[in-house]
Amino acid sequence: MLAVVYSGSNNAGWRLADKERTIASFNTNAINPYFNDEKYILQLLNRNITLIHHAEEIRRIYFFGAGASSPERQRVVHNALSSFFKFAKVSVEHDIAAAAIACCKNNPGIVSICASGSNAAWYDGKKVKPNNYGLGYILADEGSGNWLGRQLIKSFMNETLPSNLRKKFEHSYDADRKTLLEKVYRQKQPALYLSSFSEFYLQNKDDVYLRNIIKTGFTKLINTYLLPLQKEHPGAPVHFAGSVAFNFQEHLNESAEAAGITIAGIIKEPINNLLTYYSNKN
Repeated sequence: MLAVVYSGSNNAGWRLADKERTIASFNTNAINPYFNDEKYILQLLNRNITLIHHAEEIRRIYFFGAGASSPERQRVVHNALSSFFKFAKVSVEHDIAAAAIACCKNNPGIVSICASGSNAAWYDGKKVKPNNYGLGYILADEGSGNWLGRQLIKSFMNETLPSNLRKKFEHSYDADRKTLLEKVYRQKQPALYLSSFSEFYLQNKDDVYLRNIIKTGFTKLINTYLLPLQKEHPGAPVHFAGSVAFNFQEHLNESAEAAGITIAGIIKEPINNLLTYYSNKN
């Protein structure tokens, strides 16, 4: 039996399979070694009945996650999974590798994640090539859910949000300036809070004001990451993965077309493609 895990910032999706047959499909809390240590991860695993039941049957685990971007952080996840799944061979990689495999399989291409955060990379069909992107929600994440959240909150507090949207925002969140600042600057993992406002954009995605913010974010993402990658790899197909890219793909395609980029494909969640890929491989 094998397990494929894809952890974003909000939750971790799990798929357990045996001989190309899916045994279980479920979510747990996110596993991010940037925020979570081995003890936390083990406690999380030990609270899940399905994992406890199948722990000794699983022989291979493929984990991909936000935050697993360095050998040190990958080791945190690897050690926790190896302790829990005692008979399994464990592989831990960054979430951009998951997007690359899910979108491209064994073919080369340019891959971008746009979900709670954003990132991009060149995939040669076997490995994702390292770059200087992925600087996180404070320095980067252009076009992502938390980037959109920042723009919405700033517009609300600076009173530049149009009155119709302001009324909807106040009704939806019952928030004032003090509460918003408290949640952004004092609570743990503010990127998760910021990305939660993606739902407001989704509910009002045809509004001209919000549409322009979304397209501005996508344009920043494309100009910052994709155009330099395309210059290095002319003619390479461009793929996107992630909820923001998927939910606002009309806006994304417009921004890409304006930049001279044709998008080969957009997937919402890599995990099902990953399960198919590894089930066929093993």
